[in-house]
Amino acid sequence: MRIGELSRRTGVSRRSLRYYEEQGLLGPARLPNGYREYDEHSVTVVRRIQILLSAGLGTSAVAEILPCAVDDTVVLSGRCPELIDGLANERRRIDTAIDDLIAARDILDSLVGRPLNAPNPAGRHGDSYPAEPVGAM
Repeated sequence: MRIGELSRRTGVSRRSLRYYEEQGLLGPARLPNGYREYDEHSVTVVRRIQILLSAGLGTSAVAEILPCAVDDTVVLSGRCPELIDGLANERRRIDTAIDDLIAARDILDSLVGRPLNAPNPAGRHGDSYPAEPVGAM
């Protein structure tokens, strides 16, 4: 299949597919006329790339992870223990950052008069309080 069809089937722009190729994440064959030719497996690879990028990983990390995927998912095989350890460390770092952000939000909530852990009136992470300077108390 050509790049346009791969783009349609995956919902990923042609520009992004070319970028994935530049980064070594996707390796299409080249036809004699220079067109890229993708096989059916490319659809799976592009979907894996999208999942990993949406997790906040950079393309260099994605390049390390892709060879460790054992099937049509992104579950990593036991043959990449260092990579699995590194990702576990990254997850712990993210958990710590989330905890820090929640603590900061709780402090801000107390400053604007909303009790800690009260349901969010906006129904999401973030408030729709009127803009008021903190020092205007």
